[in-house]
Amino acid sequence: MIASTGRSQESGYLKGLGAAEIIDRAELTGTPRPLGKERWAGGIDGVGSTTLANVLSMTRYGGAVAACGLAGGMDLPTSVAPFILRGVALLGIDSVMCPQPLRREAWKRLATDLDRRKLAAMTSEINLDDVAHAANEILSGKVRGRIVVKIG
Repeated sequence: MIASTGRSQESGYLKGLGAAEIIDRAELTGTPRPLGKERWAGGIDGVGSTTLANVLSMTRYGGAVAACGLAGGMDLPTSVAPFILRGVALLGIDSVMCPQPLRREAWKRLATDLDRRKLAAMTSEINLDDVAHAANEILSGKVRGRIVVKIG
């Protein structure tokens, strides 16, 4: 597994989660080529836009990329080359309209398949009063993992 980050100090953390290699996110933010060098069999992209276009262009023949975020934008500045010439599949991950039976199956898999220690290490809890401060920390790139907001 290859992970991408803009914070090199997170390399140890990402390797602890299972990454064999860490690449700088700058490698995925340049102007995408229609087809790049084949680097991976598949990917999961939470950024979108140029990053997703670069991931697609570097995906091997027959690979698939799951898109689950739009932090970089809703555009997709790429060509159809990865889809036609390499048979790459782009899979959208929907968390809004997903039917309840699929949601239950996904939550069941998460409960059984994830290493709970790693999940706990990447999760922190805050009170509702701390959301504004946490939002500033997120926007300034100082947060990793997930934050759970306790209500009440």
